[in-house]
Amino acid sequence: MPWLSTDAMKERTKFVLEWERLRESSPDGKVNLSELTRKYGISRQTGYEWLGRYQGSNSLDSLADRSSRPLTSPTKISEEIEVLIVAAKKTYPKWGPRKLRALLADRYPQREWPSASCMNEILKRHGLTKPRRKRRRTPLPVTAPFKNCEVPNAVWCIDFKGKFRTRDGTSCHVLTLVDAYSRYLLRAELLIEPTGPNVERVLESAFQEFGLPAAIRSDNGPPFASTGAGGLTMLSVWWLRLGIELQRIEPGKPQQNGRLERVHLTLEEVVAEPSANPTAQQRAIDLWRYDYNEVRPHEALHMKAPAAVFVPSKRHYPRKLIEPMQWEPDEIYALDKHGRLRWQNRWIHISSALARQCVQVGCLDDFERLSVTYGSIFLGTIDTRAVERGLRIPRRRRKRAENVSRTSLD
Repeated sequence: MPWLSTDAMKERTKFVLEWERLRESSPDGKVNLSELTRKYGISRQTGYEWLGRYQGSNSLDSLADRSSRPLTSPTKISEEIEVLIVAAKKTYPKWGPRKLRALLADRYPQREWPSASCMNEILKRHGLTKPRRKRRRTPLPVTAPFKNCEVPNAVWCIDFKGKFRTRDGTSCHVLTLVDAYSRYLLRAELLIEPTGPNVERVLESAFQEFGLPAAIRSDNGPPFASTGAGGLTMLSVWWLRLGIELQRIEPGKPQQNGRLERVHLTLEEVVAEPSANPTAQQRAIDLWRYDYNEVRPHEALHMKAPAAVFVPSKRHYPRKLIEPMQWEPDEIYALDKHGRLRWQNRWIHISSALARQCVQVGCLDDFERLSVTYGSIFLGTIDTRAVERGLRIPRRRRKRAENVSRTSLD
């Protein structure tokens, strides 16, 4: 019968002991080895090998498996390289082998580093990796929402990271602002109240440091957008008057702001284990932001850090606010401090976000309705036969996936 692969040592021992018994019982001390090896289903060469081991040491321990490792390994990773790889992984435990390899190659350019797959095996041997969960296959996206984003400051993305609590029970929101092209994280500020004035304060400091972008992309939630006329808020009106184009993603389509969503996934490394209080949490976020911008290689940037790609905008802040000068003078009407329009001795509420701003009022084709616009942004219509009904805001319709709304004063 053939040897049992699950218990080879036992079969070898039986073979050797039976050979020894047959030799002792034989008058001339000879054993028919061919017959014995056929009985155990092995070759004569294998039989001679096991007998030679046993006779050389006179111990059954010599029948155990020996290492098949070669005597020399010219391509073996040196212990020094392995130590550096393990140390880098312990310093950045969330990084994968490709990012670690790019970091080490940048810090030690005079050394030759193994491939990412080889580094992964080293980390696996040291117990520093976790098996990756299988992802469900998804269809290829049909949208290209960042098609026009080919240089830094073409589009900045803004959003809030989901609410969480620090260990003292304080509810916090992290306002994130990232350059879509370079993935440079411009701001990651902890806010207790996610209001328009607080967001404006953070943005103003970013504008002073990095200049103005051509466009800002956000979702449709406050304080970036509203359900009122034109979806405007005081914050978005401020952007428009700075000459910044508004880009809003479709409702329920966070993938259209996917680069910022990916930043939030990495930010989870910091907020998953909250700090003692908001001050300590902000310090932790600032340290993480430095690593994200200056140290962490990004695969979409050919393993460069975002800071190596980003450059400040040439549009400096502060600057004079834009007024809609392309309108005809007789079509312009100023709103009061509450955002109301005076028409036919009646006050018509337009939008509180447009307080003390000017809007354009013009007749539509039927001459019974008036259109109200702010720059190129359509706010709604007024029925001249029923002015008391006020401004009629068009119902928001879901657009096709390839379209991202863009509004500006131009």
